Amino acid sequence: MKDFILASGSPQRKLLLQQIAMEPALIEPAAIDETPRQGEKPSAYVKRMACEKAAWVAAKHPGKVVLGSDTVVVCAAKIIQKAHDDEEQTKVMRALSGKSHRVLTAVCVIDAAGKSRVRLNSTKIQMKKLSEREIRDYVASREWVGCAGYKIEGILGGLVRKMTGSYSGVVGLPLFETKNLLESVGIRQEFEK
Repeated sequence: MKDFILASGSPQRKLLLQQIAMEPALIEPAAIDETPRQGEKPSAYVKRMACEKAAWVAAKHPGKVVLGSDTVVVCAAKIIQKAHDDEEQTKVMRALSGKSHRVLTAVCVIDAAGKSRVRLNSTKIQMKKLSEREIRDYVASREWVGCAGYKIEGILGGLVRKMTGSYSGVVGLPLFETKNLLESVGIRQEFEK
């Protein structure tokens, strides 16, 4: 029942899988080039990343079910890349302030025969107009480190006016799509007895 591999080192994804009683037998982050291609649309990019992560791990573990996922924040049709320092994250927060943006998460499952299935989840977020102090405080919190855009499961959650879509998708793994994909390849929930 637990016989699948998660192609991600994200602690959030592992916790989300535990939440639906579908914990992987193994966690192995994929080492792939995550550079967007010239002219690549955000939805195509995030699906490609999820599938390439899963394929990279599946190539090392033939005959195993592999789950890959990728999440991006999209504002004004542009992917928000991971900030490398406080100055870059301040620019990200100013760009998102008072605007709607989308969080796209793709999930790819490769079955034991090597066939892949992919689903895309899109969630619309309306951020409140942020004061300079709120921006400064969020950047100082360092919650955003390692994320593209922000972490909604922290203090930023109090700055979101409205969300239409999947909270778990924004965290990094849309549970509805993930559960259905895993069940489609024979992985079932495992409850403690």
